[in-house]
Amino acid sequence: MMLSTRSLTDLTARLAALFFLLAAPVLAQEGGSVTDAPLGQVFRWINFAIVLGLIVWGFSKAVPYFRRHAEEISQKIAEGARARETAEKRRAEAQAKLATIGTEVVQMREESKRASALEAERLKALAKTEAEAIERAAQAEIAATEHAARLELKTLAARMAVEKAESLLRQELKPKVESDRFFEFVASMAVLVGRQQQAKS
Repeated sequence: MMLSTRSLTDLTARLAALFFLLAAPVLAQEGGSVTDAPLGQVFRWINFAIVLGLIVWGFSKAVPYFRRHAEEISQKIAEGARARETAEKRRAEAQAKLATIGTEVVQMREESKRASALEAERLKALAKTEAEAIERAAQAEIAATEHAARLELKTLAARMAVEKAESLLRQELKPKVESDRFFEFVASMAVLVGRQQQAKS
């Protein structure tokens, strides 16, 4: 703790006064045996009282400084103790984490394995579902193509039959009979084609 210039000057003056008061009895003894006289005894007691008063006064001025200094030291010790307790708590927490880190790593690995197994199962199920959907779509497309091909084949067969019948009729029939039979045949074929178209839709 830094002392100000004024308090340093004040302290120096007081120490000098104390020195002269303490040295005065020694210097006074050189002159003769005044101390044996009753007046010398009184001066000795007065000198003792002054010195004792100065010592008490000096201690009374120094006690607050020492008390303040002791309080600062106590606060620093308390802060150090709190810091040490905090550091010990952190060390204990770190040791506890280090002790459980092995089990945490094992748990994380197991969770990762479970998650990857679940994801693989999900992807397999998804792929299977998509494959089944694709197969159903392909089967439906094949059936539709097959149905369309059958209808086209029937239409083609009917047209060819009509053409063949027409050519046979032309060769065999006379024009009048030929025309009557032809119209009957065309009408029956029209009915047949109409039924097929209805069945198609």
